[in-house]
Amino acid sequence: MACLGLLLDQLIPLVPGQAEGTEFPAADLLLIAIGLGALALLPAATWAIAGASPLTPAQRFLAFLATGFWLGQVVHPAAHELIHRPQRALFRLGATVYAALLFGQHTSAHRLVHHRAVATPDDPNSARAGESFYRFARRAWIGSFRQGARAESALRAGRAGLHPYATWLAISAAALILATLVAGLPGFLAWTGLALHAQSQVLLSDYVQHYGLTRARLPDGRYEPVGPAHSWNTAHWFTSAMMLNAPRHSDHHVHPARPYPALRLTDAAPRLPWPLPLACAMALAPRLWRRAMAPHLARWRESRPVDTPEDTAA
Repeated sequence: MACLGLLLDQLIPLVPGQAEGTEFPAADLLLIAIGLGALALLPAATWAIAGASPLTPAQRFLAFLATGFWLGQVVHPAAHELIHRPQRALFRLGATVYAALLFGQHTSAHRLVHHRAVATPDDPNSARAGESFYRFARRAWIGSFRQGARAESALRAGRAGLHPYATWLAISAAALILATLVAGLPGFLAWTGLALHAQSQVLLSDYVQHYGLTRARLPDGRYEPVGPAHSWNTAHWFTSAMMLNAPRHSDHHVHPARPYPALRLTDAAPRLPWPLPLACAMALAPRLWRRAMAPHLARWRESRPVDTPEDTAA
């Protein structure tokens, strides 16, 4: 399947983004279907992998891998879109999916920390040049949990009601209880394993899409506005479509509310020569990744265009 995806990426030309107002009319319905499907898939996959299913050990292992890749490469982009939607029902669905994946912090940290501080030392989810994925993953997981909690607390200062982290943790606890009811301790371990499998892919995407890119300090001490130059993009149509245009990452950071069918590629943004899933696989081998990325990062830093007001967002 991976080889087929890479082949399709090379054989079929890039499909451009649609203009706003002419987006895929079923875009939100697709997100809802993927989100609800993920919530149904998790207990079913847990039973198939760890319960009294007729699968052989080899089939259980393949089911674990396939489910984890689906959660990380399709469900995560859908949940990511949902938490950016202004409609409360859609936001709650995306947040529930992340919490079911034991990653509820991402709902808070991504919106309140990452988008504000991307490509600065203040963002735990922006990878530094030369930093390995494994060092980054630990720093990003812990840092996003802490900073997301602080950001939510600051946002709710003086307000009554349940802290969002209490909700995320309660959903995660309910998910693990369900896993135990489905298949006992093996079910608990299988659900946790699937969640970690998906989380690793979320972190890999963050690592690759911001690796080595930084925002300059302005004379007044603030950082320059977020622009296309602060995210790596890929121009491969099949994997982009599979991941709901997540590889068009610069446009998402500049226009966080823009629906995924309308996301565009721009010449003002750096591009990776590999599809995003392949780049993520390369990042698992730190020496290979650093060696492969060094010329692209150096070339971009030397030739980076100046962001125009139309391309940047405060």
